[in-house]
Amino acid sequence: MSIKKNQMKKSVTIIILLFIVLTCGGALYYLYQKNAEDPVVYKTEKPSTQTIIKKTVATGSILPLEEVLIKPNISGVIEEVFVEGGDYVKSGDPIAKIKVVPNLSSLNEAMNTIEEAKIALNDQKRNLERQKTLFEKGVISKVDLERAEVSADQAKQSYAAANKRFDIVKTGTTKGYGNEANTLIKATVSGMVLEVPVEVGNQVIEANNFNEGTTIAAIADVDKMIFEGKVDESEVGKIKEDLPLEITVGALENIVFDAVLDYIAPKGKIENGAIQFEIKGTLKKRDSIFIRAGLSANASIILARADSVLAVKEALIQFDPETKKPFVEIATDTQVFERRDIQLGVSDGIYIQILNGINPDDEIKIWNEIKPVALGA
Repeated sequence: MSIKKNQMKKSVTIIILLFIVLTCGGALYYLYQKNAEDPVVYKTEKPSTQTIIKKTVATGSILPLEEVLIKPNISGVIEEVFVEGGDYVKSGDPIAKIKVVPNLSSLNEAMNTIEEAKIALNDQKRNLERQKTLFEKGVISKVDLERAEVSADQAKQSYAAANKRFDIVKTGTTKGYGNEANTLIKATVSGMVLEVPVEVGNQVIEANNFNEGTTIAAIADVDKMIFEGKVDESEVGKIKEDLPLEITVGALENIVFDAVLDYIAPKGKIENGAIQFEIKGTLKKRDSIFIRAGLSANASIILARADSVLAVKEALIQFDPETKKPFVEIATDTQVFERRDIQLGVSDGIYIQILNGINPDDEIKIWNEIKPVALGA
């Protein structure tokens, strides 16, 4: 029994010694590996002078400041068109000619009105003759005769007006107005013809209180153009009227047009699940460049601008976890850094203005540099 106990004690002792040896060996190997790793070396970067522009972008299109739609004041069929898109016209220039197609109901009504006016005129003529006879015999006064004369004149005018109305219903014009009274559609303003949406043979409807009428042509002054676009509700609170705009047009590469924000809609509209606010800005047009109406464009709304200021990359800024105040780490010696509290200014998302806290020659710690992963690691 004593021999077995001794053997067991030896076995336990050997196991414990092996465990201690393995543990010490593992610890020594870990320390060796740690010492073999490269120490962390932080790079530094100096501040730079930058022009920082904080802006938001709105999408939209280029449109004329004022666009006038030319509409007929009589219904009919287009007989002739004198202009096409791109033509310049002056106020009063002919745009198109309309051939009137009489409405049978209106024509019949006009004819009945003539007949009624003719009957009334004949009756007043007979009455005037009777009154003249009575006046010559001294039966009535001169006042009564003059009343009969006025009634006869009124009946004569009503008859003439009924005939003119019939002519207008039938042909679109009448005596004394020539052939251009209503059938010749003229430009009401000077400018460029943007479009002529009708062709010869198209039927057109007059504009009245119950119908907008058919558009014969659209005319605008293309020297006065605006940007019309929309901004998201998350951005509308950052903008205000009179802010400068930088307009870029997709069809005109490498060209920027200056503009001024004139209008921000007081009410937003839901589009594709998001609330959008309409904005408008007047372009400062360049004489040498023609901008076509309807071109898509983007407007950079300049919220703030800082020219030639001391700035650093936003990635170099750190924030105190408790106070949330910004700071950077400045090199005081080789791989020795001190904290420096700073005051921030305008940011464009890449660079940020430093109002105070650092000098142009300070070396700022790149504390969050991302090192590329070696292939095969």
